[in-house]
Amino acid sequence: MMERADSSKKLYSRLRLWEFPDQYIVEPTDGSCGSSLVISRKDGSMSLIDELPESSSVPKVRPIFGVVGMLKLLAGSYLIVITEHECVGSYLGHPIFKVSSLKIFPCNHSLENSPAEQKKMETEFSGLLNIAEKTSGLYFSYETNLTLSAQRLNDLGDESKLLPLWRQAEPRFLWNNYMLEVLIDNKLDPYILPVVQGSFNNFQAAIGENVVDVTLVARRCTRRNGTRMWRRGADSDGYVANFVESEQIMQFNGFTASFVQVRGSIPLLWEQIVDLTYKPKFRIVKLEEAPRVVERHFLDLRKKYGAVFAVDLVNKHGGEGRLSEKYAGAMQHVVSDDVRYLHFDFHHICGHVHFERLSILYEQISDFIERNGYLLLNEKGEKMKEQLGVVRTNCIDCLDRTNVTQSMIGRKMLEYQLRRLGVFGAEETISSHPKFDDSFKVLWANHGDDISLQYSGTHALKGDFVRYGQRTIQGILKDGWNALARYYLNNFCDGTKQDAIDLLQGHYIVSVGRDMTTPSQKGGGLEAVASFPLALSLVLTGFFFATMSLRQGRYDLRHFFFSFMWAGLSVALAAFVRANGRIFCNRPRLHKPR
Repeated sequence: MMERADSSKKLYSRLRLWEFPDQYIVEPTDGSCGSSLVISRKDGSMSLIDELPESSSVPKVRPIFGVVGMLKLLAGSYLIVITEHECVGSYLGHPIFKVSSLKIFPCNHSLENSPAEQKKMETEFSGLLNIAEKTSGLYFSYETNLTLSAQRLNDLGDESKLLPLWRQAEPRFLWNNYMLEVLIDNKLDPYILPVVQGSFNNFQAAIGENVVDVTLVARRCTRRNGTRMWRRGADSDGYVANFVESEQIMQFNGFTASFVQVRGSIPLLWEQIVDLTYKPKFRIVKLEEAPRVVERHFLDLRKKYGAVFAVDLVNKHGGEGRLSEKYAGAMQHVVSDDVRYLHFDFHHICGHVHFERLSILYEQISDFIERNGYLLLNEKGEKMKEQLGVVRTNCIDCLDRTNVTQSMIGRKMLEYQLRRLGVFGAEETISSHPKFDDSFKVLWANHGDDISLQYSGTHALKGDFVRYGQRTIQGILKDGWNALARYYLNNFCDGTKQDAIDLLQGHYIVSVGRDMTTPSQKGGGLEAVASFPLALSLVLTGFFFATMSLRQGRYDLRHFFFSFMWAGLSVALAAFVRANGRIFCNRPRLHKPR
């Protein structure tokens, strides 16, 4: 019965969700006359029907815009759908939509017959799905494959282009890859909607009589997805945290030019364990594995992008410097004609305001960029030029310094392309056209903010330079606020968020016999009740009483004694919180990988 969906390759773009007491029914309403999808509310099993069933009760009905997938927990399954979306532009002529709202519908009626302990665990795990509903930066298209760059789309063979979108997709960038498995197993191609996490921004601007369209797309890799402090470095397979492919597309008079850059964490096995300090120490794990991990990472990059120029922006000294030194050492085994490495101490050379000094960096990489080029298609869609290599940029977070640097490279490349097409003269630059310049800055600033929100929880730092071309007092103050917000989120929120990500991406598989200890049970003793607000309130209370006693101390030796006692207790508690910072932090609980 399920095979009936096989013959149709077109995705349903408009759907209606019926909520019956014992089942959900997803009905296509885009005029395609396709079969409706039935999902049991007891166990999540699926089937297709041609007509809606009759019901004694009036079912609740709502429009939806796509099925993201299905997630199975201990006793129940959970249907994830798109309830709101907005069109944000077009990718190579195809509409692109941003997910405005996700909703999760439980299919867990069988939970009623489950043991109490299993019910408790199911409740805790399903609570993580509420966090998943708030996932930001999700994009999709009903018509084209957003997981592929313009060059990879152009290289698809005729047979591949006839396949359903999910079968064309690049698995690394398919955010709902794991959640789609049930739909794929049931051969529900018209319902299988590929979703990408990242960013999508574009603008049109006039340069004289010419209209130029510029689009910037980010695709986040799911292999080592996560939050800032809880996903660092690489895993043993060479996949790195915060790996993002950024594609800048320019369209003019039928010509299409595409340029791809990538960013990703330093490809060593390293971590930063949150402990309430502002900047936890870097710790390299299994240093002896570094050459192998780096080699695997760059081998993968070469297969996918060709030649690679790795630009390392971290500090030369301190903890960052020690990490960079190990990275440079491991790169000695990898560097070749196709793989180059350059360390550029961003903070030392550019400071906090002189970002124009990035021109020093560009002089050292410009020959690589010009030699490896970009994709250029003519009016007929024929390939005139292709990109043969990629610049890989990293700092510690691969956010702020990286975004400033990538926007500079993107600017230089766009100028190069516009000169090639005759839009710019030999000495003309983007800065020569103020409106175009402003739009370009905003494009990259929004791009950096989107990527930063997903990884750190805040907008990018140094965004005022990308957005306005200079550092501002307001921007510096905003950076201070965002830095504090990152500190709070990293220590007290991101552990739970990391659990939700691991659950959605299939990095942690829930099963009955695997680990029957709930997150709340894993922390014993002090950890079960400790929290940052509690610790802070105790310290502040101690200092309050110390101050009050000290004010009375000049009149009474007893108050003077108590002031020292309260102050001592406050200092001792503060030291305890500092020494046991990890107890008070919100740590991930799902430790076992898939």
